[in-house]
Amino acid sequence: MIRRQTMLLAQFQRALGKRNISYKNLLALKGRGFFQDIFPDTANDQMKALFTSGPQTIYAGFDPTADSLHVGNLLVIMGLLHCQRAGHNPIALVGGATGLIGDPSGRKTERNQMGEMEIETNLKSIKSQLERVFKNHQECLWNESKNKKHLPDLRVVNNADWYVNMNLVDFIANMGRHFRMGSMLSRSSVQTRLEAESGMSFTEFTYQIFQAYDWLHLCRTYDCRFQMGGSDQMGNLMTGHELISRVIKKTVYGMTLPLVTNEEGDKFGKSAGNAIWLDEEKTSAFALYQFFVRMPDSEVEKLLHLFTFIPLPEVEQLMREHRREPEKRKAQTILAEDVTLLVHGEKGLKQAELITDALYKGSVDALGELNYEEVKSIFAGAKVVDILAEPGMSMLQLAMKAQCFITESDATRIITAGGFYVNQKRVQNIAEIITAGIHVLKNGLSLLRVGKRNFYIVRWLK
Repeated sequence: MIRRQTMLLAQFQRALGKRNISYKNLLALKGRGFFQDIFPDTANDQMKALFTSGPQTIYAGFDPTADSLHVGNLLVIMGLLHCQRAGHNPIALVGGATGLIGDPSGRKTERNQMGEMEIETNLKSIKSQLERVFKNHQECLWNESKNKKHLPDLRVVNNADWYVNMNLVDFIANMGRHFRMGSMLSRSSVQTRLEAESGMSFTEFTYQIFQAYDWLHLCRTYDCRFQMGGSDQMGNLMTGHELISRVIKKTVYGMTLPLVTNEEGDKFGKSAGNAIWLDEEKTSAFALYQFFVRMPDSEVEKLLHLFTFIPLPEVEQLMREHRREPEKRKAQTILAEDVTLLVHGEKGLKQAELITDALYKGSVDALGELNYEEVKSIFAGAKVVDILAEPGMSMLQLAMKAQCFITESDATRIITAGGFYVNQKRVQNIAEIITAGIHVLKNGLSLLRVGKRNFYIVRWLK
């Protein structure tokens, strides 16, 4: 095993040696408010020297607790992307093994145990999302010719691969002796759970052992000396640091990122229990875009620092412009554009902008770019009616065929009063003739609205 790890590390370093890359100090991200804690806290000079001397390897872990990551995970992904942009090598560890155990950090009760099939499904989804985000970053937010360097590849590893054939007795005999109960019990994640009514199971207590060994394995295999995680991961980072210093006597470093909350103190993207997912099937590109567009002015500058790659002087200039005309929400719009590009690519951003224009700007062209399924998903609950296209059909006839009104007198009264819309445009003339390109969009649909909330989708038959 050790020989194979040595060969892997040699191949990894030879591949890196072929790249002409300038290496940047990641600690400069402190200016963006990106790090909450650095461990050991006296190691800033050592870390700076390592970061600027050559390519370092940094990893972050993602346990498969759901079939999608959410925007709360996005800050850790941003951290790995910053590593990549600085010329360093990012590793995303997906926890096929640790997902079976469950991380107690930040939780008051034990997670429900998941089956192996569920974990395997979640792992595939998370791996795909991570690879997609890195691909979108390279294609949409990275200018290789301008930056004059190639981005190091993302490496995705599954910790189940090195535990699957491991003997339990050997693991305890060889690794267990390096852990000290006093230190493990002192971790805040452990203390919180021990004081809780539900207590803490032995399974959860062992989580920090496995995360520590994961780091040791990556350090041996890829010379991974840096781990990045959320603010609740400090105890696990410290356990890994202690294990590595005892087993291979190499100094390693931990970096925790701040917990992002909204004005009410709820976890970012999880208020009221409604997570904003990175999977488009669970949260559409439009919904993600709108989530960031609706950020309050008090939060937007911080989020531009954390969730975009815009240089700080440009963020300052953007905020000056925003404060002069806050009603235009320029800062929020740029934030939403960059995050949507990162998560869903150019196609996702275009779709989000089209839907936004169709919903809030009354854009007929934007509505026409959407297909039936997209229109139906946006206007969930709208009644769908099929109408045969007939020459000379009036607005009153359309309204009645679409069953927008019970009687013609109701239709006449409400339409002439201004309560009827076709493709988000008010129509008040009941005798107006239905016209292709205006009333019938190029996708063969018409969106009718009565009042503020009653929508009807018309599919025109020929």
